Amino acid sequence: MSIPTLDTPDRFAAHFNVSRETIERLVIYEALLKQWQKGTNLVAPKSLDAIWHRHFADSAQLMTIAPDATKWLDLGSGAGFPGLVIAICSANREDSLVHLVESNARKCAFCHEVVRETGCSVEIHCERIESLGTTARFDDVEYVTARALSPLNDLLALAAPFFSARTTGFFLKGRNAEQELSGAEENWMFEARLHPSVTDAEASIIQVNRLQRKGSEACGGGK
Repeated sequence: MSIPTLDTPDRFAAHFNVSRETIERLVIYEALLKQWQKGTNLVAPKSLDAIWHRHFADSAQLMTIAPDATKWLDLGSGAGFPGLVIAICSANREDSLVHLVESNARKCAFCHEVVRETGCSVEIHCERIESLGTTARFDDVEYVTARALSPLNDLLALAAPFFSARTTGFFLKGRNAEQELSGAEENWMFEARLHPSVTDAEASIIQVNRLQRKGSEACGGGK
């Protein structure tokens, strides 16, 4: 499968059909990322020259799968991928809100700065996912996302407290996506679908619905 190279603002805009205002916000994001990277390890240094493809496009592709989604919860957001990119691409929608969950205070500070400079609708939760899962309720969240966080079996355990019967999970994975699915099926029941990545021919997005730990009631069934 041929993968387009979405390594410039113009190529990104053409592929995802986003507005000039969205591109301007992403340009601000790019500049802040490069500025903060000098003092904080936000992303792999080798990926700095491919921000638009490796990070922005890789994140934005989730919106092509769920173009009408408005409420997102992003686990282990790091420097904001994919959640902050989704928020920027949705900034012109009044009903849009993205929750970012990240335990690293410096990365949270960076995300706060991007939100301040771009004006996107984001709530940042600077705490561990496990802790948030025992105290917070996100009844209106439609989609739970994570990128490069943990193997799927462990990731489903982190995501399960935030799932209801209406929730969909989008988990960006590399070449071992099918292997991770098989491993997770030992402990979890769910409906799954693999979407090909638009940025990496060997990568996939695992879509998860109706998540349920084996031997228990459906996750979030009381919400």
